[in-house]
Amino acid sequence: MKIQIINGPNLNLLGKREPGIYGSEGFETFFEALKNKYATIQLHYFQSNVEGEIINKLHEVGFSFDGVVINAGAYTHTSIAIADAIAAIKTPVIEVHISNVYAREDYRHHSMMAKNCKGIITGFGLQSYELGVMSFL
Repeated sequence: MKIQIINGPNLNLLGKREPGIYGSEGFETFFEALKNKYATIQLHYFQSNVEGEIINKLHEVGFSFDGVVINAGAYTHTSIAIADAIAAIKTPVIEVHISNVYAREDYRHHSMMAKNCKGIITGFGLQSYELGVMSFL
């Protein structure tokens, strides 16, 4: 089984950025532990602050991987292009968020991508990614 994790803008700063919201652990550290825990799964990780690069990655893996776990960051609320890319691929996609977006600003309550995703996981910290991975098992 092959699962692609995709992180969007500013998520490269996890562990440094607003630790009260996003925690103090960097994603690379978390990802290594996740790979060790699910050693029988081929987990891949990609992060970009650029919308087009996220779309290109979805196109690249969207017909050959078993699942995608995506945290598109702020693009969740603004990117019709990423939503369209998710709709265009065959690989199922789980949308995840570290914080509970519904307990935050009103503009974070709407996801452009949600209707094209298999499901949404929000508010469980970095554990949201593991729950996303588990949904494909």
